[in-house]
Amino acid sequence: MKIGVIGGGAAGFFAAIHSAENNPEAEVHIIEKTSKVLGKVKISGGGRCNVTNVIYQPVPLSKHYPRGEKFLKKAFGHFNSQDTVKWFEDRGVKIKAEEDGRMFPDTDDSQTIIDCLMNEVRRLGIQLRYSTTVQSLTTLEEESIGLEIDGQQEVFDKVIVCTGGQPKIEGFNWLKSLGHKVESPVPSLFTFKINHKPLTALMGLSVPNAKIRVIGEKKLVEEGPLLITHWGISGPVVLRTSAWGARILSDKNYQFSILVSWLNNYTEEELRQYIYEQKEVLKKKQIKNKNPFQLPQRLWDYCLQRIEVPETKLWLDLSKKELNKLINFLLSDQYDVIGQTKFKEEFVTCGGISLSDIDVKTMESKKVKNLHFAGEIMDIDGITGGFNFQAAWTTSFIASKSN
Repeated sequence: MKIGVIGGGAAGFFAAIHSAENNPEAEVHIIEKTSKVLGKVKISGGGRCNVTNVIYQPVPLSKHYPRGEKFLKKAFGHFNSQDTVKWFEDRGVKIKAEEDGRMFPDTDDSQTIIDCLMNEVRRLGIQLRYSTTVQSLTTLEEESIGLEIDGQQEVFDKVIVCTGGQPKIEGFNWLKSLGHKVESPVPSLFTFKINHKPLTALMGLSVPNAKIRVIGEKKLVEEGPLLITHWGISGPVVLRTSAWGARILSDKNYQFSILVSWLNNYTEEELRQYIYEQKEVLKKKQIKNKNPFQLPQRLWDYCLQRIEVPETKLWLDLSKKELNKLINFLLSDQYDVIGQTKFKEEFVTCGGISLSDIDVKTMESKKVKNLHFAGEIMDIDGITGGFNFQAAWTTSFIASKSN
């Protein structure tokens, strides 16, 4: 038996390893078009590799995928994040959980994950072929598959496509030509460009619990840590908004308005009451020097500048109009987003091979026998937090099981 795995990323390696374990007599090939493998694994989580997430149960886990929730709910019944942790730990890689649920190797070094996967590939005798391009795929007699590789045809009994997300729909043409439906790709994890110099002057400043609402889109409301950058805003709250709103924001050509709540732990009524109380306590103190909201001082200075309250003003002298402007800033600060930028190098796309063309029990194509898919080539993407890797491990495990 000869099995071809196209793509040398996380999904490709996991699919090849499990294919070799499930079929000890088989010849397994990883076919990678570049000179490097496991690039995303290397840079994920700031070079620490966010392997998975601490949410183990299939239903709650599946709710972190803007595309693919129902499909993955079934798939996670076969292999979930707990299985991922066990798989690595069985091979000597201890996995730890952080407060926010993200999981990393305890070395805090992605090379640990790469070494583990590479060792398995060597142990199982998998052929790793670098700088090798698949030009086309054809179905042959007896349900085998022909791959044209660098001008030569090779015959495989089974092929698993793990080529990852493609930024342009043309990247799917070779699979589209076989009758597969493709959901057009658009960026999923990205940050927001905001051309407002007083805000971007605060770059590097973070707020632990902010809320973002996209004006005109009731469902696009997310909360979490926010980071100000030299081009606009980033952080988990922005990345979650970008993932859930990937298609909506693409349709708007990334030109839209948002409301930022810098104090997400207050309702308007609670905040108003709290400010009245603080006015009494701090009445003879200068507003600039007494910030009762535990906001970073630079953000507080920016707030006073934005609502045009003189730094020397006393709390006692804060007018009703100024108080309303303060509440508005803290809970509904409006900005115009003028574009998107890639989140570091961790490019994730929404879109890919339609899940209606894939059998969830085997990850096999419903159009071509013995052709399987795994990872981000499918129309599956998760929010940030280890969810995209988990989808790759799960779909690869299932794709490699079936013969």
